[in-house]
Order: sequence, then C-alpha cells, then structure tokens
Amino acid sequence: MTLAGNDPSGGAGIAADIETLISLGCHPAPVITALTVQDTRNVRASWPVAAEELLAQAQAVLEDLPVAALKIGMIGHADNAFALHTLLNTHPNIPVVLDPILTAGGGTELASSALIEVMQTLLLPRTTVLTPNSIEARRLAPEADTLEACAMALLARGCRYVLITGGHEAESSSEVVNRLYGNNRLLDAHRWPRLPADYHGSGCTLAAAIAALLAQSRGPLLEEVIPTVIHRAQDYAWRSLQAGYRVGGGQLIPNRLYWARTSQGLS
Repeated sequence: MTLAGNDPSGGAGIAADIETLISLGCHPAPVITALTVQDTRNVRASWPVAAEELLAQAQAVLEDLPVAALKIGMIGHADNAFALHTLLNTHPNIPVVLDPILTAGGGTELASSALIEVMQTLLLPRTTVLTPNSIEARRLAPEADTLEACAMALLARGCRYVLITGGHEAESSSEVVNRLYGNNRLLDAHRWPRLPADYHGSGCTLAAAIAALLAQSRGPLLEEVIPTVIHRAQDYAWRSLQAGYRVGGGQLIPNRLYWARTSQGLS
C-alpha cells in the first residue's frame, strides 16, 4: 500500500509509486493523501484530503487485502500524520517505508512545522526504513551537527533503519554516496555514478522500490534481508534515473519500466 499525493504530471507521488510497484512485481494499493497542482518544475498548490477520508481509504483495503508493506510519501497536514499514527498502531506488524517529503524539487514547502513535529514524535517510532535526502535529514534532526549525527538522532527517535541519500551533497562530483544506518552505527555506504540531470520523483521511486522488495522478502528476520533489499532498490532506482526521459520543461522523469524497453530491443 502506498499513501501519497497525486501528481497530475505523472512524475512523482502516487503515479511514481504505482509504476515502481508494478515494475517490481507487486500489486499496488494506492491511498491518496493530497491533491496537488504541479508539473515537472514545481508544486503550485496542494490540498490534503481530510484525515477521516485518508483512514477510510486505507482501512477498506486493509480489511480486504493482505497488505505486506506500507510506503508513505507526502502527508500534507499534521492531522493526516495523526491519522497515519492511528493506522500504523492498528497494524504494527506491517513494515513501513517513510519518504519524508518536506519540500518539492522546485522549492515549494510541503510540510509545516506542526507536521514535522508529528512526524518526529509519532511516525518515526513506527518507521522501518526512513529514506531522507541530506536536506530532509538535517530538518528532521536539527540538533545534529553532522549527517552521521542526524542518522543517530533519527535512529534514537525510533526508526529501525535510516538511508540518507547523498544526491544533494557535493562530496564528490562523480559519485553519489547513500549511507545506510541501523543498530546505532553505519551499516553500509553505497556509491553510484552521479548522473548529469535532475529528476522528478527519484525519492518516490527509491522508497517505493524498498517497500516492494520488503513486501516480497521471505527472510525470517528483517536484519537478514535489509542489506539485499536496500542495495537492490538503489540499483533499480539508479537504472530508472539513467533511463530517464523528458516530457515537460522541467526535471526528467525516471523510466521505471526501463527493463521492458530493453527486453524488447527498444531504446
């Protein structure tokens, strides 16, 4: 199940999640958290759904389908975060991947200080894998003075694993370094060739891929499957970005079905 905003450009949000989940062999159950006016450049406006409408959508599906993982993207409002807390407490055994969307790629703020506070206090303790970029990590853990300290603070707030993506960091002009933290330490640093373009929906793609692979994992312990899941999800996301294409005047769209074109001999 993916709980996210609707992006009418088809590049991010629910559209990105559905494409990713289908591409990785899952049946998507999309729950809308917000309606947006956006294109490939920026979000112009957004209207969160009412908290009771969010819960009604999710509960109807959870009572009918064997949901194996939850992916949370844009939340939209503090009231919706409270509703998600209720939902997660009702289903404590379903792994949760939280992509903490605070700002649109074009700069529009998508999370108020009240929403960030509820995320910090109520949602992070129920999160299996948190996937912030470096900017989001610093905003969620403002007391920390380094990214590693941010990761430790987010783990202390209750996240089981934190994957901080490094696309916004300038530590290398040729590589992006994504760091996975858990068990109060750095578990792995994944290095990927830095691509030349900017992409609309890259974070959604990565988080949804992690959720899809967690849903399909059959390992008896989360610790046994997390390293493979995280690496495979990053590989899928990077290849989707590498095959990205332009549909508008802003950022490129990841090609989340890149493998289908390759298998058919198309470019």
